[in-house]
Amino acid sequence: MLAPVLHIEGAEAIDPNFEFLDVLYAAGLRSLGPVWSRPNAFGHGVPFLCPPSPDTGPGLTDLGKELIGACNRLRILIDLSHLNERGFWVAAISKAPLVATHSNAHALSPHSRNLTDEQLTAIGETGGMVGVNFATSYLRLDGRQDADTPVDLVIEHLEHILKRVGEDGVGFGSDFDGAKIPAGIENAAGLQNLVQVLRAHGSGEPLIEKLCYRNWLRVLGQIWGGGHTRGHERSRA
Repeated sequence: MLAPVLHIEGAEAIDPNFEFLDVLYAAGLRSLGPVWSRPNAFGHGVPFLCPPSPDTGPGLTDLGKELIGACNRLRILIDLSHLNERGFWVAAISKAPLVATHSNAHALSPHSRNLTDEQLTAIGETGGMVGVNFATSYLRLDGRQDADTPVDLVIEHLEHILKRVGEDGVGFGSDFDGAKIPAGIENAAGLQNLVQVLRAHGSGEPLIEKLCYRNWLRVLGQIWGGGHTRGHERSRA
């Protein structure tokens, strides 16, 4: 079964009064990233740089903070993947679980698009979710776009994030559109190859099911349908 989710990456189309946000919600929008990797009226996206940290400048603007509240009101998932570190900590004011749909571990690949261990821990504390990115730039230590990148690096990021977020808060984030993917995966048809590598690394079927779909179903159901209950609250202005 296929179940696409209508998402906007970068909220440039949203007006300051959020009237168009209501229109898009009525049309089916259920997920939104306030920024892509550039600044807009809502905040500052993290640039594509390696090896800097994700602390690359100002975070969310006052309007961006209002956008977080508007998304909470409508139960729209807030995607933190392209937001820089200061923006991430401001976005932690969200009443919903924190979600980064396609990000990796900065400790393993020092790309500015990746998340620090402290950020990963914060996501876990809110019952949130991280989708591991398959783009080689965010997997490799050198940040290169190179299809000749071992699939094992995806597993290394998965295992690192699992230790900090927990087995209920990690899944696949892919980023197939426009990214260089390891040749051992290449496209969506190669996901079964990744599953086989997980089995070879000793992952059991219950964990594999969580990584493949159960964790996404949990967090989407909680944000869209359930209460905005989350764990330990933390934010940094």
